[in-house]
Amino acid sequence: MEVIKAKLIDALATIIGEVELPPDIYGISPKVGILHEIIRWQMAKQRAGTACTKTRGEVRGGGRKPWSQKHTGRARQGSIRAPQWVGGGVVHGPKPRSYEFKLNKKIRRLGLKMALSSRALANRIYVAEDFPIKEIPKTKSLKNFLDNLGINDALIVVPERNLVLEKSADNLPKVKVLAVEGLNVYDILNHQNLILAKESLAKIEERLRR
Repeated sequence: MEVIKAKLIDALATIIGEVELPPDIYGISPKVGILHEIIRWQMAKQRAGTACTKTRGEVRGGGRKPWSQKHTGRARQGSIRAPQWVGGGVVHGPKPRSYEFKLNKKIRRLGLKMALSSRALANRIYVAEDFPIKEIPKTKSLKNFLDNLGINDALIVVPERNLVLEKSADNLPKVKVLAVEGLNVYDILNHQNLILAKESLAKIEERLRR
């Protein structure tokens, strides 16, 4: 099996070596159908499903028949809240619902491996020994870090949530910071490059080998 490697960088974004990545996680051929299904599942989970319209039985008013059934010369009407009336009820309109659907856990795990592999096979993964930001959020420092790598679009993965790094990335529209537990197919594919904190590698392996 082909050896999969990623560039190892320091806190100044200087390439100082290479890191070998496990091929069972980073060397799987991506399949468009599986990745599409997982993204569809993710997007469906995020839909609010709160759209709601009122039927003719829920609209206020219209209890009395507006005019006699016969001898008026007009079309017969039973209520001013019938769907054809302005202000009437809506026919077959949306009601609150959930758009979620089930997706096998094995498929979700496989999709995450494929997404990681898509970046590894394209040499778009960097492993960072450290980051230039420690205690105070500094967007400029993070931008300089990415400029030194020659990229401006990246998903940064850290072992645990890092609020300082997250706030540093807030004003960089193509940069996002995620903890390993929040790593997902959509965000990986939505960014051209993947920067993994060195400490996060073991956690990613643990998560995908449960």
